[in-house]
Amino acid sequence: MKVIDKIQSLAEEGKTAFSFEFFPPKTEDGVDNLFERMDRMVAHGPTFCDITWGAGGSTADLTLDIASRMQNVVCVESMMHLTCTNMPVEKIDHALETIRANGIQNVLALRGDPPHGHDKFVQVEGGFGCALDLVNHIRSKYGDYFGITVAGYPEAHPDVIGENGLASVEAYQSDLEYLKRKVDAGADLIVTQLFYDTDVFLKFVNDCRHIGIKCPIVPGIMPINNYKGFLRMTGFCKTKIPAEVMAALEPIQDNEEAVKAYGIHLGTEMCRKILAHGTKSLHLYTLNMEKSALAILMNLGMIDESKISRSLPWRRPANVFRTKEDVRPIFWANRPKSYISRTKGWEDFPQGRWGDSRSASYGALSDHQFTRPRARDKKLQQEWVVPLKSVDDIQEKFKELCLGNLKSSPWSELDGLQPETKIINEQLVKINSKGFLTINSQPSVNAERSDSSTVGWGGPGGYVYQKAYLEFFCSKEKLDAVVEKCKSLPSITYIAVNKGDNWVSNTAQFDVNAVTWGVFPAKEIIQPTIVDPASFRVWKDEAFETWSRSWADLYPEADPSRNLLEEVKSSYYLVSLVENDYINGDIFSVFENTTCFLRLS
Repeated sequence: MKVIDKIQSLAEEGKTAFSFEFFPPKTEDGVDNLFERMDRMVAHGPTFCDITWGAGGSTADLTLDIASRMQNVVCVESMMHLTCTNMPVEKIDHALETIRANGIQNVLALRGDPPHGHDKFVQVEGGFGCALDLVNHIRSKYGDYFGITVAGYPEAHPDVIGENGLASVEAYQSDLEYLKRKVDAGADLIVTQLFYDTDVFLKFVNDCRHIGIKCPIVPGIMPINNYKGFLRMTGFCKTKIPAEVMAALEPIQDNEEAVKAYGIHLGTEMCRKILAHGTKSLHLYTLNMEKSALAILMNLGMIDESKISRSLPWRRPANVFRTKEDVRPIFWANRPKSYISRTKGWEDFPQGRWGDSRSASYGALSDHQFTRPRARDKKLQQEWVVPLKSVDDIQEKFKELCLGNLKSSPWSELDGLQPETKIINEQLVKINSKGFLTINSQPSVNAERSDSSTVGWGGPGGYVYQKAYLEFFCSKEKLDAVVEKCKSLPSITYIAVNKGDNWVSNTAQFDVNAVTWGVFPAKEIIQPTIVDPASFRVWKDEAFETWSRSWADLYPEADPSRNLLEEVKSSYYLVSLVENDYINGDIFSVFENTTCFLRLS
């Protein structure tokens, strides 16, 4: 979706848009850390996030990769910066075609900084000399597909600011007229350069309106995080620093915490004044840091750490091709990135009901599904690589996870126990003690308010429902005990399969079971999570392979622990269990007396 459409829609509802900017880190660990931080920040519902292009196009490939992951994995509307520096038109079109193929619709068109080793911008052969040329090219070749944002400079472009720190009246006016030409050429949004004098920004907005620029103008706010960095950035951008700001910073310049606290205070007061004058959006330059940006938004009452809402139980990609997707199998609940990667080739995504537009096939299992950030790999090593002498030792690790003592799981891309799992974690510990190794679960829910902090989704005013669900590995003997017990529990349905594809079930092959749904004012019933036997058969390959790729392979070859895990993988069944009576049913009754049954048999 275009950012301009989202901003205008929010304004019509009387709401203020906010957004975050990030830049590509220099190391792999930095990229991993950025995505963890981004994931936390996106939970607060920014209107969009953008990623910079890098000086001279130096991070082009990384920027393209990060932008795609933001849109499709982090699931936030993403805007990619695109500059003219060192970019012949072929490279520009490659970048635009790449993001279009990944469902991204938003570009921030910039001239860019001078190439490395130059004081002034140099137009590359076969490229463009200014942002206006880039805007014209995007509109002429790609029509209305992209939303185009351009930069605005409240104090004029740094190139025309003199040694006295000011632009002449003529230079400022010429810069405004150039901005209008960019808008007239097809730009539909302006994001400004950083500033610290709000009166300068307000005058800039008024001057823009006076010459006929009517599109939204979004103020770029850069929180002050440290004194030296602040001076370096304002010096590079030739940004005016009000005397009162310097007077407040100089006495505390060596106290980083005090500088951050002042930066949050200043940013909050700047935003309050800007919003009071009618601006309906804020863009925060995060410098890849989260605390100051989030603190400013909390001070403004725009976000609340204790009230992070979900539009669905899972986060939907912002990819333009998936905007109406609202149904998924529950099996990938803890591995959403894997699900997205295995379905990105679909031409249609389920909407309303799973069977209406279900794709014929999932993408093949590959190394991609088992690629982990280094920090998560290290956590798995620390928490799961211990000597395993028997199945009892394996059970102990699953129990620790359910007790909340572990922050990682080989079968999850998420951190620790999810809030709703904590509702049933004591029961999960008990069944893991009996050898039913759980990897996915949800409690039953009957008409819980949709703004519940543990199971809520879909926004306020609705009610949500869930059938209790358990997914676990167990031996064939334990599966037989479960199947026998289910004969006396008609509301329980199950599907079980082993690595060799031996199938045991009391449901038909094409029976799709809705296990989560919600009722909301003036909407049809939404059922975002289902159990689908066909998808379970696909998921089981990934679930079994995880024993090796995400756990056993962490041990040295020929290690007894590694061999034990491979034996379990080869002999156990994966079981999906649903208690369809979400009002009076008890899914854990299936496991009562199973130990006794096994001994008697």
